[in-house]
Amino acid sequence: MPIGLSKVAVQLPGRSEPVPDILLRAGRDAMERKMFAKIHGLRESPTLADHEQMEDLFVAAGRAALDGGTAGLVLYGHTMLTQEFGLRGGFPDRVRARLGLSGSRFFGLSHVNCTSVLRSLDFARRYLARHPEDRVLVLGGDHGSVHDVARVIPGIAIGGDGVVGLTVSAHGRYRYLGGVTSRDLRFHRNMRMSPREAEEFSRVCCDETVNTLHKAAAAVGMTVDELDWVLPHLSNRMFWGSVSRRAGIPREKVLLDLIPLCGHNFGADALMALDHADRTGRLRPGDRCALVSVAQGAYFHTAIVEVEEDS
Repeated sequence: MPIGLSKVAVQLPGRSEPVPDILLRAGRDAMERKMFAKIHGLRESPTLADHEQMEDLFVAAGRAALDGGTAGLVLYGHTMLTQEFGLRGGFPDRVRARLGLSGSRFFGLSHVNCTSVLRSLDFARRYLARHPEDRVLVLGGDHGSVHDVARVIPGIAIGGDGVVGLTVSAHGRYRYLGGVTSRDLRFHRNMRMSPREAEEFSRVCCDETVNTLHKAAAAVGMTVDELDWVLPHLSNRMFWGSVSRRAGIPREKVLLDLIPLCGHNFGADALMALDHADRTGRLRPGDRCALVSVAQGAYFHTAIVEVEEDS
């Protein structure tokens, strides 16, 4: 069935931390720190202040996305399996109660790393096919700063504390046309890959990101040439330069504004880029946008949405 996505509610902590400081604390050498700044274009990473709680960001994003309404299902996509608010127990019940959704079902989507949030859109569509009058609240994001070493993906990105929320229903600001996922389980060792495996992983990531872009476009009856925007996984600037060349997509169609400002925020990245594109006046009715996520593991997902008239 056709479904629509609401505008995206983004919640970030009150402070950002310089990427070189994070790398230094994590024990990364001067060469890598220089590469992150000069080549990858990563400057800042959203980081919770001492008085802030990640759970509060999820509730704020959920309230903004619900906009006074309700939802029969909450889907929470995340990458990290150990997070402070999860260790306290009762996270789903507390979030539902604070959002006025105590009677709604709540499920987490994980173990597909940074593709989990975009994958939630397909599960929302399945639910709405059986409950077409209902709405689904999708929440995504991770507590990256829970540990400095855990938030550093060597040579690739820095994970921050960012949260997104949106509702999925029969109608919305963005019409969801479809999504394509793929995986390559040769890289299941994730952060424990050998240097040789990590080098191969980088090559495969570029190849498979290009493949899923082409497959997702074809699945909705178009080609990548007809895409108006690519709203990317915000890992680093160099990676998207390679993808742009390989896919034949002009660099100006790949929105990288957020990379120096807030960098990588796990599965929330592409939706944060979608929100940024809308708020800065880039999007026009009829524009077709590819939302792209790339994950350790290795998992890949591309979703295509079409911008509707803003009601």
